[in-house]
Amino acid sequence: MTVKVSLPYDKDYVSNFSQGFNEPEWMKNLRLSALDKAEALELPKPDKTNIKDWNFTDFKHFAEGEEIQSIQELPSEMINLIDQEKEQQNLILQRNHSVAYANLEPSLKEQGVIFTDIQSALRDHSDLVEKYYMTDAVHVDEHRLTALHAALMNGGIFLYVPKNVTIEEPLQAIFWQEDPEAALVNHVLVVAEENSSVTYVENYTSNNKNEKTSANNVTEVFAKAGSKISFGAVDNFEAGTTVYANRRGITDRDATIEWALGQMNEGDTVSENITHLIGDNSHSNAKTVAIGKGAQKQNFTANITHFGKGSDGYILQHGVMKDKSTGIFNGIGKIEHGAAKSNAEQESRVLMLSKDARGDANPILLIDEDDVTAGHAASVGRVDPMQLFYLMSRGISQFEAERLIIHGFLAPVVNQLPIEAVKQQLRQLIERKVY
Repeated sequence: MTVKVSLPYDKDYVSNFSQGFNEPEWMKNLRLSALDKAEALELPKPDKTNIKDWNFTDFKHFAEGEEIQSIQELPSEMINLIDQEKEQQNLILQRNHSVAYANLEPSLKEQGVIFTDIQSALRDHSDLVEKYYMTDAVHVDEHRLTALHAALMNGGIFLYVPKNVTIEEPLQAIFWQEDPEAALVNHVLVVAEENSSVTYVENYTSNNKNEKTSANNVTEVFAKAGSKISFGAVDNFEAGTTVYANRRGITDRDATIEWALGQMNEGDTVSENITHLIGDNSHSNAKTVAIGKGAQKQNFTANITHFGKGSDGYILQHGVMKDKSTGIFNGIGKIEHGAAKSNAEQESRVLMLSKDARGDANPILLIDEDDVTAGHAASVGRVDPMQLFYLMSRGISQFEAERLIIHGFLAPVVNQLPIEAVKQQLRQLIERKVY
């Protein structure tokens, strides 16, 4: 049975918000239609995780952030996310819901690369955004949270790479939830045209340990024929933020999407990472590491669905749970009928550091085609005593031995992040959360 719910903002608010940003008419209509749907749609139902009492509606929708002229004006914890050795950073910093800083190398602009905030993209590239915005990857009416996202989107990024353009240096976005009550409802849209290549890295950060708010973020990634997109992220929301993160990708023929996701949130989290391998010989690697502590509840789903012939998908999920935290890790490889010669592999492993911690690793293979290869591995347990013994026999303390094992366990994602400052941030977060 569907039950109507009371939403925090009404049609007048949504309409005025859209008009205030001079959004195109199609966007305002999409918002209003989504608001109607959100009232009737149900919440998503992640496996083994009851989210019906989680906070997805009690928040401040909009807060401006102060603009800066130089990244040196930022606090040290923000500066540490940025590679200081480079003269020019391809960087967008969103402070609450305003762009505080933005820079893109002139040579990339000359090649037609678009790297801008989502509101500017809606004004300056409306037709291009409309073509991809919640049409093929994520749909408005999937459930209440996708509809609420569509209605109340208040920030995000648009990245567009033209045909045959290769971007050597990574592009970075930092989303800073500075106001402790402000909700981030970000939409990140990445499009790589035929035979192009790009690396994009994003950081989410907040410091609201006590104030309650939420994040409802959707990412849509489109890799056209022969293109490659490397997508890295470190999510670091504080305990007061309830997180829903939905990252989706679609690959055409001979295209590749690589995901490297560090899930370091302190609050309750539901995260989906889904890739549809539409084209023949397309590929996706989806790697996620996560840490849970306290009474935190987290649910992570990685899903790679094969439609194209000869497509290849690999899922890796590594989690560390301590205290009384709970982590559910679902790895789903699905090969549709007709996707002959495809390969689906997955690995889900959870380390539990406390007797009251809980970790579930659920590998799922759904095969509807005969001529394929597929495999999975899953484990849930404590730190391997043989590994500990080996390290301690060489003079390493038990504390340091455990630390080395955990860092090695989480290394597959840490090492894949292309920006050294972001790598270092993730290592520091691992230290903070585990020790």
